[in-house]
Amino acid sequence: MPMVYYGPFNNIKEMVVTSAMRTLRHQYLATWFLSKDEINRIMSKSQIDNTEKSEIKDIAIAVSTQTDSAVKTDETKERTDGVEVININESRYKGYLLIVKDPNRVELGVTSNLNKFGIKLDDMAKENGAIGGINAGGFEDTDGQGNGGTPTSIVVKDGNVLFKTQNDSYSIVGFNNQGVLVIGNYSLSEISKLNLKGAVSFEPFLIVNGKPTIKSGNGGWGMSPRTAIGQRKDGTVLMLVTEGRKITMPGATLKDVQDIMIKYEAYNAANLDGGSSSTIYWNGKILNEPSSSDGVRFIPTAFLIK
Repeated sequence: MPMVYYGPFNNIKEMVVTSAMRTLRHQYLATWFLSKDEINRIMSKSQIDNTEKSEIKDIAIAVSTQTDSAVKTDETKERTDGVEVININESRYKGYLLIVKDPNRVELGVTSNLNKFGIKLDDMAKENGAIGGINAGGFEDTDGQGNGGTPTSIVVKDGNVLFKTQNDSYSIVGFNNQGVLVIGNYSLSEISKLNLKGAVSFEPFLIVNGKPTIKSGNGGWGMSPRTAIGQRKDGTVLMLVTEGRKITMPGATLKDVQDIMIKYEAYNAANLDGGSSSTIYWNGKILNEPSSSDGVRFIPTAFLIK
């Protein structure tokens, strides 16, 4: 480990430090070997502009729901029921991307026991008659023992605020009644005017109005399993989950996720709850291998494909 910090491997050092400092349990991997000033210097190298709001008028939802994608790749694909499934394989991570042509098929699923306990993604999908989905917002998770019942920040469903903490503003990620992905920091009064069909709060935003938000560095969150959602200008929705926290597969950085979203033509995209919560469901099964030793975790919310 000292070789990582004191040798000529700056990129590896930055990866290890940013990964460690984004956890509560493993910050010692950085603090044992580096000064606070050095850690702060490394963390400050990753600059993210999280201040912009997505422009709803920029999204022109296509009438056609054909499954053919404008993006041509050599990766493994599966097309079922208007949804394209892409397997992503990289040296540090692998993942799965669901490309949903009709954004109005995407809905927010919420545990029926909100503020008490959550539900596993596959069970939530089955309860809601969904063919696919990904986990969405965060939840209180003290020492990694949370039951997925109490969200962080805010949950909006069919225009109603189902849960909120006392904040001046909320980092909104969700869909309005027209199927447009809404991303931005909004006050509670502003949220009431957004006509949100379903939204959670998470960050950072990765692409806003076609512009990447990570200006330098790897995003500052290190390597980990990731969940993200995006939308093309024609309304097509991108739902991504990557695996990580394995010896041979540490995971994706936020910059990696941003790059994937750019590759698949996202005009807006946002990071969602990652780590052991990252889960993707498709056609009756969980596609990824969650990093939690307990397998699929209980969660409060998910973006589902009906």
